[in-house]
Amino acid sequence: MVLNIGEVPQGSGFWWDFSMALGFAGMAMMGVQFFLTARFKRASAPFGIDIIYYFHRYLAIAAFIFIFLHFLIIRIDNVEALGVINPFEAPWYMTTGRISLLLFMLLILSSLFRKQLKIEYETWRITHIVIAVSAFLLALSHIEGVGYYIADPEKRWLWTAYTLFFVLLMVYVRIIKPWGMKKHPYKVVEVKKEFGDSYTLALEPEGHAGMHFKAGQFAWLTLKDSPYHIKEHPFSFSSSPHKNRIEFTIKELGDFTKTIKDTPIGEIAYLDGPYGTFSVENYPDAPGFVFITAGVGAAPIMSMLRSLADKKDKRPLVLLDINNDWESIIFRDELEEMQNHLNLKLIHLLTKADDSWQGEKGRISKELFQRILPKDLRELEYFICGPKPVSDATQKELYGLKVPLGKVHFELFDMV
Repeated sequence: MVLNIGEVPQGSGFWWDFSMALGFAGMAMMGVQFFLTARFKRASAPFGIDIIYYFHRYLAIAAFIFIFLHFLIIRIDNVEALGVINPFEAPWYMTTGRISLLLFMLLILSSLFRKQLKIEYETWRITHIVIAVSAFLLALSHIEGVGYYIADPEKRWLWTAYTLFFVLLMVYVRIIKPWGMKKHPYKVVEVKKEFGDSYTLALEPEGHAGMHFKAGQFAWLTLKDSPYHIKEHPFSFSSSPHKNRIEFTIKELGDFTKTIKDTPIGEIAYLDGPYGTFSVENYPDAPGFVFITAGVGAAPIMSMLRSLADKKDKRPLVLLDINNDWESIIFRDELEEMQNHLNLKLIHLLTKADDSWQGEKGRISKELFQRILPKDLRELEYFICGPKPVSDATQKELYGLKVPLGKVHFELFDMV
């Protein structure tokens, strides 16, 4: 509809006009991507930033399909309009369009298959930003050079405003926001060894009041670097929000996480947060809670349990903590102690237990939940955090027990 403002160029048939519409729609969707990843708290609060990032992923795929179809339809219906492929002979704006399409394809493939391609997170993050911005700017130059549908003065103003919005958004994300983080540094005060190849990184605010968060939320952590350098990683808070000290419990899984244990006391850190809707604080009237965790997925659940303990909450709680073996249970000692302060039923499920283990063993099942859950299981609120296979299996069994969909909350463990 926006393209029909002002003077409209004469059509060249249905398929030509349809391909133009697909191209502009794809570009609009690509522009929205930068807004989605800017982490505006008010915009993401109703959904959770993890859902926003998953929407970002699938919207990018849809946008690429639109843009590719834009090219494909012209290639089939009016190949002469594409001209020669040789960049030394073709018009510059046609070459920028082709390069932009290839970059968008590279962007999608490198994101979907990052782990299979063994691309480290920090390397992927920087190249992802560079490729995305380059592809978008090249696409803008392609549209500008072709001039179709934007030559009219009204559309020219609209296109200029669209481009200016994109530029201002980049300035906010890459300059203004890091500047705000730089003014609110944190200092590392402790690095504590935990079970299960994990470490708790403790931070205290340096010269400011600190961050107010809800138990179960997370933040992006920048450590040993400037917030301008785009070397940040998302971690859930494991500490209670009622303390001035902020803690993240991090498992050794990659290049960055394996360096946590070597972080010197006094190191400066920066935080971008808090984010997420995964919190018991959003359900103050719930009659009780059930937590299902696996591995380091226990970190945000630990934040909730510590918060409930600080508030002397007496509601019934059930925690199913899933690990490979006894030595992998990150918070096992504190969890045992918490049973003295909370109305907590603690169950450890070991997937690789030896014959000496007397507790629950094996995998998640309907029978397991029937054994450990109270009779009013459909009235409780459920919080699941762990790898996707564990989360999916848990949701399947809970739905089989007729637990309402609205009472099952889960954090998407792997956003990128």
